[in-house]
Amino acid sequence: QLQLVESGGGLVQPGGSLRLSCTASGDTLDNYAIGWFRQAPGKERLGVSCISSSGDRSNYAAFVKGRFTISRDNTKRTVSLDLNSLKPDDTAIYYCAPVSDALHCLAKYDIWGQGTQVTVSS
Repeated sequence: QLQLVESGGGLVQPGGSLRLSCTASGDTLDNYAIGWFRQAPGKERLGVSCISSSGDRSNYAAFVKGRFTISRDNTKRTVSLDLNSLKPDDTAIYYCAPVSDALHCLAKYDIWGQGTQVTVSS
């Protein structure tokens, strides 16, 4: 079974950047499309970006398009999310998870890790 661990979050000023990493163990990462999701306090979890198993297709939520970039390196068992031009509204816990496909970006299982906290504040 695939297990994913998120890392790379932190406190950053508005306009700053972060790189989040999702590191896999267990099953082979390149069997899975992977998505990044986020959940702000008191709000529902939302899909942010997804990438196909081979990395040739990706999809972004409108609220991050042009600012965030998803990528993967299956040889390193890692899916990354580069966050640029960060805004206070981007403050949330960020999670990665297997998804149905890159286009629909729906979590395949209702199983979530601890996530990584991103806080955007001056």
